[in-house]
Amino acid sequence: MYNLLKGKKGIIFGALNEHSIAWKVAERAHEEGATFVLTNAPVALRMGELNELAAKTGSQIIAADATSIDDINNLVEKSIEILGGKIDFVLHSIGMSYNVRKGKHYTDPNYDFTTKGWDISAVSFHKVMNVLYHKKAMNDWGSIVALSYMAAQRVFPDYNDMADNKAYLESIARSFGYYFGRDYKVRVNTISQSPTPTTAGNGVKGFDGFTAYAEKMSPLGNASALECADYTITLFSDLTKKVTLQNLFHDGGFSNMGVNDLVMDKFIEDK
Repeated sequence: MYNLLKGKKGIIFGALNEHSIAWKVAERAHEEGATFVLTNAPVALRMGELNELAAKTGSQIIAADATSIDDINNLVEKSIEILGGKIDFVLHSIGMSYNVRKGKHYTDPNYDFTTKGWDISAVSFHKVMNVLYHKKAMNDWGSIVALSYMAAQRVFPDYNDMADNKAYLESIARSFGYYFGRDYKVRVNTISQSPTPTTAGNGVKGFDGFTAYAEKMSPLGNASALECADYTITLFSDLTKKVTLQNLFHDGGFSNMGVNDLVMDKFIEDK
């Protein structure tokens, strides 16, 4: 360990179980010297195993619906009280598509589901930053990170309306990141991670195909949840103080690939 986050305080949204990227980030943040509050929606807390992570990292849990301004206000106020000061880092690891869950095709969605999905997956990020911004809850040179996926830029048909949600999320990061940087010297970035077998990821139709294709296409192979956590820690640290408004691809090089020998050889075989 490098003590990269020694003395830093944070809030981590979205840890559900040991497969969650947020769970891995919490473990790594603890190892690097940070203290933090863990939070998730009340229903997710009943489904998950967050007490285990809290005990392991010496953290407290505050239930909060990230779509509720009242809940976020309470979360931020209590976090500052528990941690004994302003916040240095925040992880937003929240995503949900009711259309995906209910098997609704992208061309024929339930628009009420669509609205709920972008509220949870993207607008919640705006709401979290809204509260942090107006409460002046972040320390100078703090860091806010949200998790995204490359379907925000390219077509992955089975990712459904989560692609739209992630595009919206990335836009919010840039737009709110401008104001946070200008006014409080706080960084805001998104990480576009490789397909990762989390609870949410495994709910996407054809996920195994996504993963296998990306693994073959990426020069370095897919990035794991733990490797994503390591990368996130660098963005929380003081080593990246001038990195902001970025969507950062953490995908083994997949995002810059057009084709490679393995894929070409396969197509030639099948011809």
